[in-house]
Amino acid sequence: MAADASNPLKGIMMKVSSVVVFVAMQACIKSAGPDIPAGQITFFRSAFAVVPIILYLGYLGQLRGVMKTSSPFGHLRRGMLGIMSMGFGFYGLVNLPLPDAIAIGYSMPLLAVVFAAIFLKEPVRLYRWTAVMVGMIGVVIISWPKLTLFQDGGVPSQQALGAAAVLTSSFLAGFAMIQTRLLVRTEKTATIVMYFSLSGAVFSLLSLPFGWNNLSASEMAFLIAAGFCGGVGQILLTEAYRNADVSTVAPFEYTSIVLGIVIAYILFSDVPTAETLIGTTITVSAGIFIIYREHQLGLERKAARKASPPGG
Repeated sequence: MAADASNPLKGIMMKVSSVVVFVAMQACIKSAGPDIPAGQITFFRSAFAVVPIILYLGYLGQLRGVMKTSSPFGHLRRGMLGIMSMGFGFYGLVNLPLPDAIAIGYSMPLLAVVFAAIFLKEPVRLYRWTAVMVGMIGVVIISWPKLTLFQDGGVPSQQALGAAAVLTSSFLAGFAMIQTRLLVRTEKTATIVMYFSLSGAVFSLLSLPFGWNNLSASEMAFLIAAGFCGGVGQILLTEAYRNADVSTVAPFEYTSIVLGIVIAYILFSDVPTAETLIGTTITVSAGIFIIYREHQLGLERKAARKASPPGG
């Protein structure tokens, strides 16, 4: 499933399609209602994502040996981090307006730059450090009105807890991304995706003793749909990176905020605040700048390799 970067237009189309499907997944989770435990949501999201993933891998002829791994504990760490991130993220999603949850989640790629520098010793120069700091200022602008509600009559508000949960989710997702980057050195993409989905279903079952809801037919339908959307979104994302460079398709992730604002207004009558719009603009600009710098550095490294004599 390695990228050949041979069809950038198809890659962009697949990336935008994945954004649409993932936002649809978030809309399904919000539509299911605010009272469903995050662990129960995570179970449905993980378990029913396996179905389209298995069909996809079967279509590619990659089911044979998909569970063979040389790094079981790496998958275990990736699964635990990813599931905790997903649980916090879903809690934040059902307690925040959809655009706010999406925008605060943009802190994850910024945190990933920091973690890559610290744990993977990847070189991060002044431009990217500056972009990370500017981007986090945007996240603070979005989050602060919610976080200041923490002392609302001495009881934390749902929006305050939701904002804190999404920030925690982004923090954990940054660590999960580091673990994924370690896994891809030895593991196939299909193996990583399958282990993550299965471990998500298993780990989320541990929340069952803490109380799951008896779901109505509509709640069940929304959660099952969310799971299918999650699996299809992962497939589309994989195809995007098979057909185009990361730097080509990554900026299209930010189309999710536009789609999120439209869907939130139509389905939930949520109108984005001025803080959300200003903070999102700052964070998205910083994220796009980081992608641009990665692309430029990639071109410089490619030119340097071509200029180096053999054996040099």
